[in-house]
Amino acid sequence: MHVLIRKIQPIDYENVLSLWNEELENQRVTAESMAVTYEQMRQNKNYDTFVALSDGVVVGFITIVQVLAAGFPVGYIKINGLAVKKKFQHKGIGTQLIKHVEQLAYQRGISNIGLASGFQRTDAHGFYEYLGFEKGSFYFSKMLY
Repeated sequence: MHVLIRKIQPIDYENVLSLWNEELENQRVTAESMAVTYEQMRQNKNYDTFVALSDGVVVGFITIVQVLAAGFPVGYIKINGLAVKKKFQHKGIGTQLIKHVEQLAYQRGISNIGLASGFQRTDAHGFYEYLGFEKGSFYFSKMLY
C-alpha cells in the first residue's frame, strides 16, 4: 500500500478530528477547538502534525511537540496523538508515521521520543513496544475546569 506522509493542512482538520474522536475515543474535541488548536500549532515551530494519505484520503495522523527538559540539551519529541483508521490498521501506516518522526528527530539532533498512552489501549502498547518504546512511568493529569 502506497502512503504519502505530509504536514497537515486546514483541509485535513475534519478528517483528523474524526480519527481523534473515533480511534482515540476522545469525544471532547470539537471541530472548532481542533481548528483553533491546529492553527496555533502551525504558527509554533515546536509543533508538527503529519497526515498519512492513501489514494488522497487521510487514513492516519501523528501530532508531536519538541519540548525542553533537563538532561536533553536540544529537548525531546513528545507524541501528543497518533491514530490510524481501523480498516487501515496493521498495514504499516502507524509504523511509517513513527519512522517519519524518528527521521525528523534525527535531523534535529534529538535522541529521545516519548508518549503517553491510556491504560485501556493495550493494542497500542504492544505496537509501541514492538517499535522499541519502553514503559518508563505513569502519566498523571488533573482537569482544573
